[in-house]
Amino acid sequence: MLRAPLGHPLEATRFPFEAESLHLLALDAGAAVGCVLFHPEGPATGRLFQMAVEPARQGQQLGRQLVQALEVMVAQRGFRTVTLHARETAVGFYARLGYEVVGEPFVEVGIAHRHMRRNLL
Repeated sequence: MLRAPLGHPLEATRFPFEAESLHLLALDAGAAVGCVLFHPEGPATGRLFQMAVEPARQGQQLGRQLVQALEVMVAQRGFRTVTLHARETAVGFYARLGYEVVGEPFVEVGIAHRHMRRNLL
């Protein structure tokens, strides 16, 4: 959902730390319609990444539910700060969930991004 529109093959979407990351899926009749991953980057902080919702399911609060479920799970595990790289087009989505822009814009996979952060407590 994230890389195919950019012409990136599936192999290009794998992160070296993917196996050690927390994966949350939204399923509909056994098919994945949304996902979000979290990777610890320290004892109390980690990075949300690979957040995606099937285009036909966007605008139905599914993304919000995934992020909020992830935040509850990681807070229960002792994490206090979540960071992420938001595509410029997704900054508003994350801002509505309490994330703040940190630093200057940057380009990742050929797309403008912003660093964002949220303190869970």
